[in-house]
Amino acid sequence: MEEFVMAEITPALVKTLRDRTNAPFGDCKKALVEADGDMDKAIEILRKKNTAIQAKASGRETGDGRVGLWVSEDGSTGGLIDLRCESAPVAKNEMFVELATDLAKQVAMKGVAASAQAMVDEAHHSQAGKTVKERIADVVGLLRENIQPHRMGRYEGGQVGGYVHHDGTVGVLVHCEGSKSDQALLRDVAMHIVARTPMAISRDKVDPALIEREREVSKAQAAESSKGKPANIVEKIAENRLNTWLKESVLEEQPFVKDESKTVGELLKAAGLKLVSFTRFKVGEATA
Repeated sequence: MEEFVMAEITPALVKTLRDRTNAPFGDCKKALVEADGDMDKAIEILRKKNTAIQAKASGRETGDGRVGLWVSEDGSTGGLIDLRCESAPVAKNEMFVELATDLAKQVAMKGVAASAQAMVDEAHHSQAGKTVKERIADVVGLLRENIQPHRMGRYEGGQVGGYVHHDGTVGVLVHCEGSKSDQALLRDVAMHIVARTPMAISRDKVDPALIEREREVSKAQAAESSKGKPANIVEKIAENRLNTWLKESVLEEQPFVKDESKTVGELLKAAGLKLVSFTRFKVGEATA
């Protein structure tokens, strides 16, 4: 009768598995024991374990998270993602930060999926044989929280740049027309958008109904503060109030946050760039 001999699970073997998967030392050792020292089988055991943890966590609320950003080296393509988790400590964890950037790259390379579910079903952009869901499961297995993509944005062509606030809660992706790439300037414009929250690029992009509503507010405020003055003066005061509101609200007319002697529109024009669009995500904000 042939005697069964169990493979020796050495610390070096466990370390190799840990380096490949980031799984805890104890989990790696258990997986290798179960796999009788077979590295590939141990990796599959860990993957199945992570998938089970992911399924168990999937129903829990994801009230925290981080905005992930990725822009190609030539500035021609960029992706932005609002990635959610359950708690602030996990949102700040290095593995979660890395995952957010990786999934932003997924969006940039594969396009904006029709839904979060459609995205997680995609093949991962660089890890052969793995889906996005499995890539997320690897991190869920380590951090033990529900992690879900929430919103995605992407631009391609022209000049693309972006910025994420240092705490990861707000991020912006900008898209410009122009032949000259200036990533530093686009980053600064995206940072301005993070700080000043413009409602549109230019006046013609603001909802007319919103302008009319603000005009009525301006008229009521002017009438109250200018009682006894001629109607034409009151009307002029109201229009001035509306004009001030628009200057404060549209990106091209806002004073640049790093140099208020120039507007954002003037800054971009001087660089030979014209802003086409921008996407701004803030974790936790209400969405339509």
